[in-house]
Amino acid sequence: MLKACLNGGRGRDEHPGVPVTPAELAADAARCANLGVAAVHVHPRDASSVESMAPAVIADAVAAVRAARPGLPVGVSTGAWIEPDPAARVAAVRAWTVLPDFASVNAHEEGAEAVAAALHERGVLVEAGLWTPQAVRAHQGWRVPVGRILVECTPDDPARALADADAMLALLAPAGPPVLLHGEGTAAWPVLAEAVRRGLDTRIGLEDTLGLPDGAPAPDNAALVAAARALGAC
Repeated sequence: MLKACLNGGRGRDEHPGVPVTPAELAADAARCANLGVAAVHVHPRDASSVESMAPAVIADAVAAVRAARPGLPVGVSTGAWIEPDPAARVAAVRAWTVLPDFASVNAHEEGAEAVAAALHERGVLVEAGLWTPQAVRAHQGWRVPVGRILVECTPDDPARALADADAMLALLAPAGPPVLLHGEGTAAWPVLAEAVRRGLDTRIGLEDTLGLPDGAPAPDNAALVAAARALGAC
């Protein structure tokens, strides 16, 4: 599976093509779906362009994507930088009026298992975000069912990112949930190539990188998806 990660925490100060509004997210999601992505991951923003887990903000973004591309799975983030209070993150999930298909939970963050439990109770597929071998071990103690494992290689240096990938993947049970492997920045494309080599799910988009494999600036999310498809991601 190839997933498009459309915006993340980036703003237009970093790239003019970053989609921010529900309409922009929906248009980008449709373009990426036309190129073959199986799902999209978005970070909805409020009227001030600030990331938010508020029910109305989540509803507007998810509904817009579904209207533009019915049937395309759409997921959101529950990162602690969006809402630092774990209890408030749980309360937000329980108050959502329109549910995403999936949501990522970073296993190393305080209250992560409680957030995952709230998502599971509401029927939202949980993606466990694992950034380090320590996070892998922490996640292995969860009692909440997980639908997908995100092995997220955060170092910008490709060699370090690939070493992290090896270390984390070695700790995961072969019969566990599907694994999505991805990197960031300069390491995004080498890690994507490694995911393709291993036959794992992966993702690409302006959240992860602003450049194409040859180092040229990426004009938009669609160009990144097209490049990933050319490298064998599907």
